[in-house]
Order: sequence, then C-alpha cells, then structure tokens
Amino acid sequence: MSHVVKKRKLDKTRQDRLYFDSYTDVTIHEEMIADHVRTNTYRMAILRNSESIRGKVVLDVGAGTGVLSIFCVQAGAKKVYAVEACSIAEQAVKIVQQNNMEDKIEVIRGTVETVDLPEQVEVIVSEWMGYALLHESMLNSVLYARDKWLKPGGIILPNKAELYIAPISDPVVEDRLHFWYTVKDQYGVDMSCMSDFATSCIMNSDITVNSVTVEDVLSHPARFAELDLHSVTVEELRSVKGKFRCESFGSAAVNAFCVYFTVTFPCPDKPLVLSTSPFNPETHWKQAVLYLDAPVNVVQDTVVTGEVSMYPSEESARHICIHADYTIGEQKKQSKTFSIPDWSSEAQP
Repeated sequence: MSHVVKKRKLDKTRQDRLYFDSYTDVTIHEEMIADHVRTNTYRMAILRNSESIRGKVVLDVGAGTGVLSIFCVQAGAKKVYAVEACSIAEQAVKIVQQNNMEDKIEVIRGTVETVDLPEQVEVIVSEWMGYALLHESMLNSVLYARDKWLKPGGIILPNKAELYIAPISDPVVEDRLHFWYTVKDQYGVDMSCMSDFATSCIMNSDITVNSVTVEDVLSHPARFAELDLHSVTVEELRSVKGKFRCESFGSAAVNAFCVYFTVTFPCPDKPLVLSTSPFNPETHWKQAVLYLDAPVNVVQDTVVTGEVSMYPSEESARHICIHADYTIGEQKKQSKTFSIPDWSSEAQP
C-alpha cells in the first residue's frame, strides 16, 4: 500500500479567500475577455433576449469586470446589480463609469450569499463555469441567488449545462513514454527501465486541463449529465453522475478520456449553445483530460462503456473530483479517481 500524505481540509473561509484572491490579478480577466467564443456567445445571448431583458431588473452573479452587466444594459435592462466578491469590483466601477452606465449598473462588493439587494430581479446572468464545468465553479452561488432573488417566471442565462465524455489517444503521452527506449541509440545508455516510472508520473490521477485535437478523439462524445438551472439543487451538485457508451472510430490506443461541457441560453428563435467541445473553436476552458493507468488498444466499433461521477473534494468544496468506472472492449472493468492538483493549499501555513 502506497504512503499517501493526508492533506488538511481547508475551512470554508480560507477556501473562499484563495478562490477570490485568484481573481484579483488582471491576467485571468484578460484571458476571459479575450476568449471570443465565451464573451461573444454571452453577448449574443443577452442581446437576443432583449425582449425579456428590456425594462427589467437583472442580477449579475460574480460580475468580474462587469462586461455582462454592460451587455444587459445594451439589451435594455432598467437596472443591473453587479455582485462581485473580489477587488476587481473596483475596476468594474471604473468600467461602468467609463461607459456612462452608472445610473443603470450598481456594482456591489460582496458574495451573493451575504449582500442585500433592494428588490427582487427578473433576470439572472452569470458566467459561473469552471474547468470540467464544476471545478471552482460559482454554480452554488447562482442557485442561491435563484432561490432568494429571482421572481417566479424569471429567466436564467444560461439555463442548462451538459457534460460529455469521449475516449482519446494523446500522441504526446505516447511519445514521452517511448522516449526512454530511444536514449540508448542516442547516448549508449539503456534507460528503458524508466518506462514504468514515467508511466506512473505522466498517467497519474490529476485532471489535466489541455486542448484536445479532433484527430485524437476516438469516438462520438457521449453525454452523461444534464443540469437544468431552474430546478437543480445544491444537494444534487454533491454528486453529478451518469452512464456513457461510445464506439471506437478505428484502430488506436486509448490512453485517456476527455471531459467537456456545453451551456445553453434560451433565445426566442432557437437556443444558443456555448460549447467547449474539441470539435468546436477552442475556449480558455479547453478540455479536462483523464489519463488511464495504461493504454488499451481498440479497433473499429470497440465498445467503451462506463459511469462518471463528479463530486466536491474532501479538502476543498470548490475543487472537483471525477471518478470513472469504465470497460473497454472485452477488458474487465477499471476504476480511477481524478482531481485537479491544489498547489495553493500546500503553500499556505
């Protein structure tokens, strides 16, 4: 049995502080605004819902720089409450003033769970999604705002989220594992015994956030979960799970699964979808890659089945764990649990 250093569970106050502190630097906001797929899809969704927003009161949960609040005013909102917990709220105030919207947008510094709005709202807008949808996401806060501040019949943008999975073959990993067999030809030193060690280091239990190319996806993705933001509860988010079934396109070595999400905005003509699929233009969320312990060869129509479960980490409720039970072809069922490394908790006293 391997020796595992038990991490301390972070108290919720410290979890929140670490989370909000990560949004005080310009880099993350630059990355989000520069993500054209993300920002423009929100802009188009808000403008296409102008009939539902015009003359209405809006709550922007986790407003950041306030760009979504400004889109809402451009769509005709009467009033927008831009709630933001970290110090970027100070910049949001300046941006609102620079766009001459201080009479329509009120930036409120604080968490949505602690602020007190002067009225109920008819619209909630939020860009709450994290890596693999739920890692460090603000969905709990959106649901709190929905239950406390949204009028009956009000709208939520976006109002639906879906999770997908597909087997992939990562050629970079294959090259890195094979590297140790090439050292002898280059330098006259046989290092092939490093292969097992390299495999354990590279194909570990971390959720790796990476861009997956279309050519490396080995089947049609399978949807394994759907969240309706009008009805889902915080309790249900403690375990988001579902089964999946895929069939391989052709012969390859499966060495990982790729998990990604979509969110859907209701629109009068047809819904607008923001997708983080490898088959669509890249976003800053990229994809979540889950490496298997060892590659498994498949041929055309090899069936890959399993069940995925996503739940909060014991160390930090804002961090997500992904557990996968899977069967590839005739192989026996395998299981593996993945998490995103939390360097911040190890660096803190």
